[in-house]
Amino acid sequence: MKNIAVIGSGTMGNGIAHVFAQYGYNVSLIDINETALQKALQTIGGNLDRQIKKDTLTEEAKASTLNNIKIYTQLAEGVAQADLVVEAATENPVTKLNIFTELDKVCPAHTILASNTSSISITKIGSATKRPEKVIGMHFMNPVPVMKLVEVIRGYATSSEVTATIMDLSKKLEKVPVEVNDYPGFVSNRILMPMINEAIYTLFEGVAGVQEIDTVMKLGMAHPMGPLQLADFIGLDVCKYILDVLYAGFGNPKYAPCPLLVNMVQAGHLGVKSGKGFYVYTQGSKDLVVADSFKK
Repeated sequence: MKNIAVIGSGTMGNGIAHVFAQYGYNVSLIDINETALQKALQTIGGNLDRQIKKDTLTEEAKASTLNNIKIYTQLAEGVAQADLVVEAATENPVTKLNIFTELDKVCPAHTILASNTSSISITKIGSATKRPEKVIGMHFMNPVPVMKLVEVIRGYATSSEVTATIMDLSKKLEKVPVEVNDYPGFVSNRILMPMINEAIYTLFEGVAGVQEIDTVMKLGMAHPMGPLQLADFIGLDVCKYILDVLYAGFGNPKYAPCPLLVNMVQAGHLGVKSGKGFYVYTQGSKDLVVADSFKK
């Protein structure tokens, strides 16, 4: 396995491309938007520079990493030689199913098809192809170059051989793969999202303020980031979507998104990506400022 295609050049996609390229793989980064691809290359270059400043990478390694990445706007062209495709497109089931249906048509017969989905059923994604045994979840964590975990999700039809291949490949990237079965939210988000939702309910019900809730979890539970700040970082729309998937999958009211979260998403207050969530995010500023709506 030498040729990797990554679909989607956003935060997760460029991070996945970065890591594979850094470890010597030939990477095809695919996106329908040429501007987004150029921005992704700039982001990868900037992240490599940070590694150089930390003395974890050399200038030569940076040049080699960037040289290993080729960009494409045409799916068929980008995946023509792929041994593995990692899809990191928008967390939308219709979009993902359409992509996998097309991948099944244009990829070589041996190609393994992986999704970086954080919640959508791998079994369902696999059913959109004629190779469900070669479809698997490869859920990287953000930021990909830094975070060690890869949640490897085995769909109902995923073969043991494919699962072993992806587990081994993750280790070659110096990641720590954990195999899990295909149920709503897998492990990471089945545990994380109810915690975030409960933090939002705690704010909604007036138990404590934004900073107070985050401080309790950081200092009392040794979390590196409070749940409300983490929700902003993930994207409040993404949090709501995953909770909707959990609620639909299990039918348990404990997974229902808090009304406050629903309202914030409807208002377009999505966290870091929109500049406002539970906190306000100003470009160039590292200060964490609580949004006006939640100031006492």
